[in-house]
Amino acid sequence: MLNKRPEGSFSGMVKIWFGTRGIHRNGCNPAIAMSSGINLPKLLFVSVGILCLNTPRSGAEDRAGEDWWSLQPLLKVVPPDNDQEHVIDSFVARKLREHGLEISPMASPRAQMRRLYFDLVGMPPSVEEVRAFEVDPTDETYLRVVDDLLASPHYGERWARHWLDVARFGESDGFERNSPRNNLWPYRDWVIKAFNEDMPYDQFARMQIAGDHLRPGFEGMSAVAFLTAGLHNTVIGSSEFMRRTARQDELEDITGTVGQTFLGLTVNCARCHDHKYDPISQREYYQLASTLRGVYRREQEVEDSTALAQKVAAGKRLDEISKRVGEIEKMGRERVLFRRAGSEEVKAPALPQPLARWEFEGDLKDGLGGLHGKVMGGARVENAALVLDGSSGFVKTEPLAGDVTEKTLEAWVQLDTLEQKGGGVIGLQTNDGATFDAIVFGERTAGAWMAGSNRFERSEVHGGAPEQEAHKTAVHVAIVYQADGTITRYRNGLPYDQSYRSKIQSYAKGQAHLLFGLRHGTKPGAGTLLRGRVLRAQFYDRALTPGAVAASAGAESNFVTDTELLSSLGPTERKKRERLRAEAARIREAIASIKGSKRKVYTVRADTHPGPARLLERGHALKRKEEVLPGGVATLRGPSAQFGLAANAPDAARRRKLAEWITAENNPLFTRVMANRLWHLHFGQGLVKTPNDLGFSGGTPSHPLLLDWLAGKLRENGYRLKDMHRLIVTSRAYRQSSRPSEQAGKVDGDNRLLWRKSPVRLDAESLRDAMLVISGLLNRERGGPGFRDVTLHNNNGTTYYFPFDKEGDPNLNRRTIYRFSPRGRRSTILEAFDCPDPSATAPSRSVTTTPLQALALLNNDFALRMARGLARRVKDETGNDLRRQVERSFELAYGRNAAEKELRLAVEFATEHGMAALGRVLLNSNEFVVLD
Repeated sequence: MLNKRPEGSFSGMVKIWFGTRGIHRNGCNPAIAMSSGINLPKLLFVSVGILCLNTPRSGAEDRAGEDWWSLQPLLKVVPPDNDQEHVIDSFVARKLREHGLEISPMASPRAQMRRLYFDLVGMPPSVEEVRAFEVDPTDETYLRVVDDLLASPHYGERWARHWLDVARFGESDGFERNSPRNNLWPYRDWVIKAFNEDMPYDQFARMQIAGDHLRPGFEGMSAVAFLTAGLHNTVIGSSEFMRRTARQDELEDITGTVGQTFLGLTVNCARCHDHKYDPISQREYYQLASTLRGVYRREQEVEDSTALAQKVAAGKRLDEISKRVGEIEKMGRERVLFRRAGSEEVKAPALPQPLARWEFEGDLKDGLGGLHGKVMGGARVENAALVLDGSSGFVKTEPLAGDVTEKTLEAWVQLDTLEQKGGGVIGLQTNDGATFDAIVFGERTAGAWMAGSNRFERSEVHGGAPEQEAHKTAVHVAIVYQADGTITRYRNGLPYDQSYRSKIQSYAKGQAHLLFGLRHGTKPGAGTLLRGRVLRAQFYDRALTPGAVAASAGAESNFVTDTELLSSLGPTERKKRERLRAEAARIREAIASIKGSKRKVYTVRADTHPGPARLLERGHALKRKEEVLPGGVATLRGPSAQFGLAANAPDAARRRKLAEWITAENNPLFTRVMANRLWHLHFGQGLVKTPNDLGFSGGTPSHPLLLDWLAGKLRENGYRLKDMHRLIVTSRAYRQSSRPSEQAGKVDGDNRLLWRKSPVRLDAESLRDAMLVISGLLNRERGGPGFRDVTLHNNNGTTYYFPFDKEGDPNLNRRTIYRFSPRGRRSTILEAFDCPDPSATAPSRSVTTTPLQALALLNNDFALRMARGLARRVKDETGNDLRRQVERSFELAYGRNAAEKELRLAVEFATEHGMAALGRVLLNSNEFVVLD
């Protein structure tokens, strides 16, 4: 017997009244209901010992309070004790009997097979598979089919499609430009793989929130593309208000998707004010958004996980050695500096002489040469400083008078605000703006100085501390580029972080110039301009020594030469240092020799230090109020909403903590939402009608105890989804007939009580895939870039997508999940059958009935091609016998033999119009399109 309910009865159980609209909607929990004797009509059965706590804020008729049902801990449910063999059926039968109804008889074997195949793998069974079950329709045979389908690679393809709807997976940006995303497909492949491997759902969720930190490399970067799969506005204007508003819109999309997907809460509705219907404050929205504040998006090359793991392991050993070498060198430097302090012969180093100097004394002239500046946009000279407005202003100098390779960039700068990103202080670039080296603020790490360069070719981040003072006082910043490629950053005359080696970039006479205020380019763009004042700047055509940089900045140099260092070490220390340095060199060579494959993926570009978040008054991007700490939603009865993180915590800590909080074992929403989502996808509607909203607007569940029992079972099974599928599809509720009943329809017209299995029309992708299967044209190639049944046309920066179909291209016959899916335009047949546009999360698809659907199946190029393919297939399989061709067509389309009358009429039709025309008729029938 399949999933037989556990032994036991309702002894030891207590009855609790549950109101028609739900006791939690009426502002009381089960314990309160029992103690106050509330007289409500429906029974709940809950095991003794469940503690229901009073809450400080109750709901009302028009909103939920903290006592709302979905926010409470999972109930420890004991299934009802009745005559049902399957545990799910015991819940369903009890509810039906309360209304004088019964579960319907079993569906026919053919209906069960079609239902099962389309639900689990999204494609129809063959007539041979149907007949095999008709011959032996036992529970054991049925269970073997279930297990075979769950083991099929097509299972992951089917269920990944459901998930991509929720993840608003779209392979173009949307909005005005709608540029294609050519490398978002690795996320789709990762989801398919995760479903096929039965990755535990809690791990599946964590990877999509923080996979780049949890598992660095291609796998983690592919998984976390969940966060960036949504719309992206690339035309946001140049004003600060528009830029900030666009960023807040982006954060709302990401935060809202995370909240709805994993918590079933529309947290994004609290961006401008406290949530109107759920107990979520505006502060809590910004707490949650703060955890995702470091998420930006970019296509990037990512190394495979194996090679990256090898490099990380070698890097740890290298760090250990570097630490030991550093301890030895620290002792030597301290000895040298101690001797210097006691020497009367120590002289201050001479100030270095630059190639160019700008002091901004009323103009932009170079005080040493001819690299005079020219104002662009809103830049101006005022009070002996170059004032940069951050929206349009920058300065461009005359071209170089000679070639430059080694160089030093240096400036004294005061920022208007530390909360800016990507502006250049001083930089050197080619005249076309394509190649550059610059001092840049906050581009890859919030608040940090970096060596900006074209495509980050000469840019690395090694942990320089975020700036804390430059908005209060001027700071000295410099970057030195040595001939061997070594790049060193300085702040106030001292090294900002460790040097690194790259490739030196040369600039030719007359082919390059310097910039102030603009990172690079020939005109301003979003995130490229600096807001602040440059008080002085200098440019050198050579690499300054650390002592020279310190002297120029007015700092006391603590630089010690290698000769001085070695002379201060004893023989044993020198030998130990050399041995460790040699081992470090070998490890660096080994790291360089690790050759992992690199692949492009459109994913998260993390801002490692995104800075504090602030609550915005009425959501206005420029009306920033107090800081908020990264955190969650306090009304959840389970994990603490206080993450224990500082306002300026790094991105990795924020998203790791968010992932842990969401997937915490005592988070009741995490498991309730997924249990309800699974039920919805198997039955056509969830126990709660709105899969993404278990708040007030979603209402109460039709079977609250069944929902909590399923959620508890999901947790008990280690969050394995295949076990849940097996449990659901083996129930009588799932396998029952879809035949209508006049009596039951009067009692429960919407079938919320599950007195029958509601008929379901195939979704657009399953319909297309089924047509490919029966025509014999399906290309089962899995993974990789999607096939394109659209042509791309670029007009003035905007991309347009035009669907097409043609004979002879096997790529166009792959499963629909492997289709390149741009926003705004789907193929006609997909659009006609309610395939959603991925501009927003689509947890529940619309099911419309329109004349266009029949016309699409009759006249669409794809449908015509499938009908021709079916005609060729049946002829190849049966020869020239027209009657046998018609019989085979019915077998392939419907999984059954044609009735004698059907056969006679179909032969007559095919004789007159041809087998391709008959194929169009069969594909355009309810029996093909609807699952009973």
